[in-house]
Amino acid sequence: MNYEIKQQDKFRYIEEGEGEPLVLLHGLFGALSNFKDLVDHFRHQYKVVVPMLPLFDLDIFHTTVGGLEKYVQKFIEMRDYRDINLLGNSLGGHVALVHILKHPERIKSLILTGSSGLFENGMGDSYPKRGDYEYIRKKVEVTFHDPAMATKDLVDEVFEITNNRLKVIKIISLAKSAIRNNLGEELSQIKQPTLLIWGNNDTVTPPFVAKEFNKLIPHSELYFIDNCGHAPMMEVPGEFNHILDQFLRKQRQPAATVA
Repeated sequence: MNYEIKQQDKFRYIEEGEGEPLVLLHGLFGALSNFKDLVDHFRHQYKVVVPMLPLFDLDIFHTTVGGLEKYVQKFIEMRDYRDINLLGNSLGGHVALVHILKHPERIKSLILTGSSGLFENGMGDSYPKRGDYEYIRKKVEVTFHDPAMATKDLVDEVFEITNNRLKVIKIISLAKSAIRNNLGEELSQIKQPTLLIWGNNDTVTPPFVAKEFNKLIPHSELYFIDNCGHAPMMEVPGEFNHILDQFLRKQRQPAATVA
């Protein structure tokens, strides 16, 4: 993905296309590359925005789900985005949930895929073993239904992160923050149309988590994708983009009818 990474103040981000903002929030070991197919597909109809979340740049006291949400809020205000379709994967979904609960006014719709916020089996369940490449490779493979999706480049990227002591401490801080920050009692407050796209073979946030989100978020619809793990937008981008496209089109219909 050869999109320009823009910088404004302390914020680094990709912004491609014109139209309603589609803001994408990556997960704990996520990167801009996680959304390559999604950006390629939707930049022709939307302003697709991917902020680089400062997972390792915040001080340890703010290396939390709440700290990341504050960063996202400041970024949205700085760019003055409105009528946002907000999408989050894994930890990014958790950040999106906290954001919509605190600042619903600019959000038009919410899309969650493999989101934490209720329950997750993550890297935080055991200390990420520094220097153990095979351990890291198996952890990355668990993200996907097809282990071949855990390419050497992807494993190398995670291995480099977990080989840095300070980054490991921050990973654990974020993982523990996500576990502590259970949103079950607050989800009924979400008023925006919400789309849940879940891998039927997700072992990090298993299918029962998606069903619970669907039960607790009032205006939500749930789609499962077979032979798919924790990152549907990477593993089955064609089907993921089709489901998302149909959902976003529905959100645009009322405005078109009024016109």
